[in-house]
Amino acid sequence: MTATSIGWLEAAFLGLIQGLTEFLPISSSAHLRIIGPFLPSGTDPGAAFTAIAQIGTELAVLLYFRKDIARIALAWLRSLTDPTVRKDPDVRLGWLIIIGSIPIGFLGLLLRDAIETYLRNLYLTATMLIAFGVLLGVADRIGKQRLTLGDMTWRDGILFGFAQAMALIPGVSRSGGTITAGLLMGYTREAAARYSFLLAIPAVMASGGYQLVKTWGVAGPVAPGPTALATVVAFFVGYGVIVGFLKIVSSRGFMPFVIYRIVLGIVLLALLGTGRLAPI
Repeated sequence: MTATSIGWLEAAFLGLIQGLTEFLPISSSAHLRIIGPFLPSGTDPGAAFTAIAQIGTELAVLLYFRKDIARIALAWLRSLTDPTVRKDPDVRLGWLIIIGSIPIGFLGLLLRDAIETYLRNLYLTATMLIAFGVLLGVADRIGKQRLTLGDMTWRDGILFGFAQAMALIPGVSRSGGTITAGLLMGYTREAAARYSFLLAIPAVMASGGYQLVKTWGVAGPVAPGPTALATVVAFFVGYGVIVGFLKIVSSRGFMPFVIYRIVLGIVLLALLGTGRLAPI
């Protein structure tokens, strides 16, 4: 099938997939990369479309966690001029989010060409789905799950940041990488998930904004109108997923997502091995 531009209905469907998968530890970028060739247009939507559509899901985070975000931001801003509030846990959490965002920002710029080309190889995506699925299962099983966000240290914040940076490779999952790291460090499932959502805000907004400016007026696989539609759909769907996901992980754990990742990775390898999908 010859690839053509992605239309409105396909873009809305991709926005639905983005909203459903962004906050689950199953890699939204992998799903968009895998689904592209099966669309009627047969087109990979590309890294730029993925980054811009993620703005929609991140706006859902801003809405859902608006009280937490406002409290942290105000405390952090006050600490810049008032030394008496610098020991406030919210101030420290604000700094931890800033510091934790540095690795993905640095590596994202350093590897920007690779992110848009050979890191989208589906063999690599399948490998990451399986490998990090197994790692998430191990972390969920052996993690002590005693620590809360109030216990976070500077070392932990940096480790969370490098775990998030792994999500530059489709198949790893931004939430999956950070949650896995959190569980291995002894954080509760809910604490790891909440911090994962908060940590993603600067990275996703910066990445989406960068791609929006970079691709403005440049022809790509998805036109501006359909891209905007996908972003809006991702926002509404993503908000509902946040609510359900936090309830699920606090009571049932991550094993369903582990199984899903491994099965999807194996199916993807089978499709690649039989020639049903091209790796690039």
